[in-house]
Amino acid sequence: MAKQVINTPDAPAPIGPYNQAILVNDTLYISGQICIDPIGGSLNNADLQAETHQCMKNLKAILTAAGMDFSNVIKSTIFITDMHRFAEINEVYGSYFTGDYPARETVQVAALPKFVNVEISMLAVK
Repeated sequence: MAKQVINTPDAPAPIGPYNQAILVNDTLYISGQICIDPIGGSLNNADLQAETHQCMKNLKAILTAAGMDFSNVIKSTIFITDMHRFAEINEVYGSYFTGDYPARETVQVAALPKFVNVEISMLAVK
């Protein structure tokens, strides 16, 4: 098994013992991304839309570092703290795809790292 660590300064540095992503053969496993701005490390959480956009920007940076883009994504997992606000997150999330949407689940959780409102992880294939 060929395993390659993917880390880019264009996405936030991990806040624990993990990597931004691992590429195994042609499959990219991206760790959950929250709304940390990679420049300065502050939370971009002025509102839920900004928070979701920052998650997606971080995911895009990791995909790019692996030579991929959102068209390569086959599966997403979205963790949110309030299912009543799902539509707001979904609108932002959907704007990053061109209609060939990946499989996905959305799960409400009690809390997320740094007490943000949304975290998104992805699987992508070359």
